[in-house]
Amino acid sequence: MKTARYSDSQIMAILKQAEAGSTVPDLCREHGMSSASFYKWRAKFGGMDVSMMTRMKELEDENKRLKKMYIEAQM
Repeated sequence: MKTARYSDSQIMAILKQAEAGSTVPDLCREHGMSSASFYKWRAKFGGMDVSMMTRMKELEDENKRLKKMYIEAQM
C-alpha cells in the first residue's frame, strides 16, 4: 500500500496557507504536489483541525476493520 507523503499537520498547514490568501498554483509549486491533491484535501479536510483529522482517520480505519470482520464472519 502506498504511504502518505504528507503528514496530517503538513496538510493542515497547506490548507491554512490557502485560507490566508496564497494561490493554489503557488502552493502546489512550493510543496511539490498537484492541484488535484490540494482540492481533494480541501474537500475532505476543509474546516477541520489536526485533532479532528486524526480522529476521522482512526474512525475510517476502525470501520474498515469492522467491515472485514463482518465479511469473514459471513463466510
